[in-house]
Amino acid sequence: MNWLTNYVRPKINKLVEQKDIPDNLWMGCSSCGKMIFHKELAETLWVCPSCGHHFKLATSERLKMLFDDGVYSLVELPEVSTDPLNFTDLKKYADRIKDARKKTQQNDAIIVAKGFIEKNPVVIGVFDFDFMGGSMGRAVGEAIIKASETAVEENSALILIPSSGGARMQESMLSLMQMPRTTLAVKLLKEKKLPYIVVFTNPTTGGVTASFAMLGDIHFAEPGALIGFAGARVIEQTIRETLPEGFQRSEYLQQHGMVDAVVDRRHLKEELAKVLNLLMNTTV
Repeated sequence: MNWLTNYVRPKINKLVEQKDIPDNLWMGCSSCGKMIFHKELAETLWVCPSCGHHFKLATSERLKMLFDDGVYSLVELPEVSTDPLNFTDLKKYADRIKDARKKTQQNDAIIVAKGFIEKNPVVIGVFDFDFMGGSMGRAVGEAIIKASETAVEENSALILIPSSGGARMQESMLSLMQMPRTTLAVKLLKEKKLPYIVVFTNPTTGGVTASFAMLGDIHFAEPGALIGFAGARVIEQTIRETLPEGFQRSEYLQQHGMVDAVVDRRHLKEELAKVLNLLMNTTV
């Protein structure tokens, strides 16, 4: 045994070798290409400090940034059967649900919480796109109904923050039925004259857009968010025309009266508070 080769050299190499730098310390902006330190992104609520591009934000972080002092309580949501149709495509639907729950640590594609924004009582429902593309099935429909009922019971405003690819195909007609059901849920708030605010995030499409998401008293949207029903390519093929630049983006919808304001995430709580103070007849 050569003790210099087998013992001394490995010890010296271990002392002088450069430590590995974790790959997740930096993230490249998909808009401007700038490399940004993760800690800096967290401080700016995951908005690029260089170009203002809005990264995807975790549901827990979104709730924390909106509620006063980051304090809120979760609303218990109704349980629904996992796979009512025993649906299978390339994979069993029950397995897809299981994988999504493991990935997101959530029961389904929406989380509902209640608390205060500048002392105004609010119920907030936030979609998680990581859970099967934020698709709307029966669990989401029941959650929105529960959110509306909770807002009515507690005389609160309702804020929904969708991020969805639309109805969940694995639930077929049962998913499409959530469109009229969530529309009727919103009607509960209208009858009680309670504020209903929608904050569009990227993307919000399909049956979600075609139901509760377009029925808000006030529509805010994050910059650059994709908002629409069918995809741009499908529309172009149908009407056989080239769509205008920026079609289905937040700024385009604001120009055409479908969105009231495009709001930077860093100022969203402030803007929501202003609206709530007016609609709830309170002062800051």
